[in-house]
Amino acid sequence: AGLAPKRVEAALDELQATLDPLGLPWGSNLIHSPTEPGLEESVVELYISRGVKRVSASAYMNLTPHIVRYAVNGLHQNSAGQIVRTNHVFAKISRPEVARHFMSPAPKAMLDALLAEGKITAQEAALAAHLPIAEDIIVESDSGGHTDNKTLNALFPVILSLRDELAHKYQYTRPIHCGAAGGLGSPSAVAAAFSLGAAFVLTGSVNQGAVESGLSPEGRKLLAVATTSDVMMAPAADMFELGVEVQVLKRGTMFGVRGHKLYDLYKKYDSLEAIPADERARLEKEVFNQSIDSVWSETVSFWNVRGPQEIERATRDPKHKMALCFRWYLGQASRWAIHGDSSRRMDYQIWCGQAMGAFNAWAKGSFLEAPENRGAVQIALNLLEGATAITRAQQLRTYGVPVPSAAFSFRPRQLS
Repeated sequence: AGLAPKRVEAALDELQATLDPLGLPWGSNLIHSPTEPGLEESVVELYISRGVKRVSASAYMNLTPHIVRYAVNGLHQNSAGQIVRTNHVFAKISRPEVARHFMSPAPKAMLDALLAEGKITAQEAALAAHLPIAEDIIVESDSGGHTDNKTLNALFPVILSLRDELAHKYQYTRPIHCGAAGGLGSPSAVAAAFSLGAAFVLTGSVNQGAVESGLSPEGRKLLAVATTSDVMMAPAADMFELGVEVQVLKRGTMFGVRGHKLYDLYKKYDSLEAIPADERARLEKEVFNQSIDSVWSETVSFWNVRGPQEIERATRDPKHKMALCFRWYLGQASRWAIHGDSSRRMDYQIWCGQAMGAFNAWAKGSFLEAPENRGAVQIALNLLEGATAITRAQQLRTYGVPVPSAAFSFRPRQLS
């Protein structure tokens, strides 16, 4: 999410080289970038040109031409007249109004515009009218990162009902699969998600603590001691000016508090120069750890490569210059956590939801308690195996069998 196209392309090189020869399915992220539409478009161009067949669409509030273009690219009919998808969108949603967009056919006006620009074919535009944008919906409740802090029990039935309504309205011939995400840090939570009717589950926070996540050992150690209360909302780097927030780790880092301070200053003042001298001094010493001029110099270097128009706008709009400098801190905080910069340990930004605390409570005393033992495969297998055992116990209880409480307590074990 938010990586430059060259960095994304390097990841695609590795994925395609290692997984495609084995015939294994894989996908990549596509995040909505309202402040950088050119970035979103570039990533879609890259995915289409490289033949990426599956994307996880995240943080969308409305459909964009770029996600629509990706979804309808390659639509065709087989010999039996059935519509065949080339690209598959797994849409992360946390609001019914956003789910409606993804579970409906693409807007005709958007298809017409893409057709006029030569970005889709007439056949693709025609077939798109008979399919939803996404046939796989991820119902995301209180999760790490971008979240509306919804509870899964309240949200999931609403989305299922909407799914059925739209399937009937548009007479879809294939089902829309609704999976669950957010707050899934224990077998009981996973079992509960399936009992709600989830077709699949998606974990996030617990994967941040896995050895394969790319997060530094220092960052993973912080996650390994988090409780369900050790999270908070903080300003999002990619949507800072819009006031959008992400859920992050609170324990062991001052990132969340300092991020809120930056947003308060952004709302209160119209430029960096308008900030009182004593406040500027504290900002440089306690948050930036360097002068504002130095921050601006690094910001210019970054945006001259990423998007020179942002610097041009900042020279005309002092408030935008302030926003870019504040976003420097928000963006660097993630990199410090990934690289394990010990001098900036108190500024680590690690996206995290309450699932992390639930996982730690469940893993305590087991081999999964140690951060170095938290492999993604073992995490997934244990959560699913545990959910299966708990579901069986619940089924027996509904049949009147006197099931002991111990049957609902699955302990982590080495699985293969």
